[in-house]
Amino acid sequence: MICLGIESSCDETSVAIIKDGREVLANVVSTQIPIHKKFGGVVPEIASRKHLTNIAFVVKEALDNANIDFKDIDYIGVTYGPGLIGALLVGVAYAKSLAYALNVPIVPTHHIEGHIAANYLTYKELKPPFMALVVSGGHSHLIYVKDYTDFEILGKTRDDAVGEAFDKVARVLGLPYPGGPEVSKLAKEGKHTYDLPKTKFENFDFSFSGIKTAVINIAHKEGDNLRREDLACSFEDTVTDELVENCMKAMKKYNINRVVLAGGVSANLVLREKLLKASKERKYECFLPDLKYCTDNAAMIASAAHFNYISGKYYDIKEKLDLNAVANLKIGE
Repeated sequence: MICLGIESSCDETSVAIIKDGREVLANVVSTQIPIHKKFGGVVPEIASRKHLTNIAFVVKEALDNANIDFKDIDYIGVTYGPGLIGALLVGVAYAKSLAYALNVPIVPTHHIEGHIAANYLTYKELKPPFMALVVSGGHSHLIYVKDYTDFEILGKTRDDAVGEAFDKVARVLGLPYPGGPEVSKLAKEGKHTYDLPKTKFENFDFSFSGIKTAVINIAHKEGDNLRREDLACSFEDTVTDELVENCMKAMKKYNINRVVLAGGVSANLVLREKLLKASKERKYECFLPDLKYCTDNAAMIASAAHFNYISGKYYDIKEKLDLNAVANLKIGE
């Protein structure tokens, strides 16, 4: 079964061709980072307009790379939430039109389920159940993946997502967008010398607004005396510790012995090393997605769409035209 996947939830226009949910025939990503860099973050209206101008060309490139034609597509998977509403609408509208024209089913797909499914592309043998530590610019979740389409949220951030905290800390330290990689780059030059707060709850939730505020206060207080590289290192070390410790605690509580990392922040090398080390110490299996599948891409969406499709979670667009984008879509909905 051949799926054409479309991802446009933020500032990447991506189209992929996936066979049977795990074999990548093509994965094209058109990034807008150079455009938004001068603004210090994603401008939603600009992102939406760029998706409009890019999407048809990206679809053609994906088909050419896979060496197939429209007639070879069996179904279409598309991100319909969560994300920037304008950006999502471009992908959803294009997917609906294409599904209607080709007379193939459409599979609305959750963006975070896509990030989890990125691991199926890296590890062909991977099957649920497992724990998923989902870390991105908009999400910090601990999710018990019971089956390919069955998810239970065990913990989540109560305020800032970890990726959002990275971006805000980068801004305070005078680093360019996107902030996460820049903070990590600077942190390599420093040492963990600043004492920053960790938040602990009785359950498995996260909170990163406190450490973000602490970084801001230290930066303002120290002024020209600030050791930027040490503060970056202290921040990265503290938040990655909190993520891994909470994950290990939840896995022990729920007797889960396999963990996967997912989301844009899963590209963070410090986090990858710590999660792998903690898992080995406890004799857990740990799965880390290929770096090319960590950031937003359509291959992960097409993979997730495959498992939705074989579970019957799809429909004929000619019979149901009301598919819409949902900016704050909850996982499992």
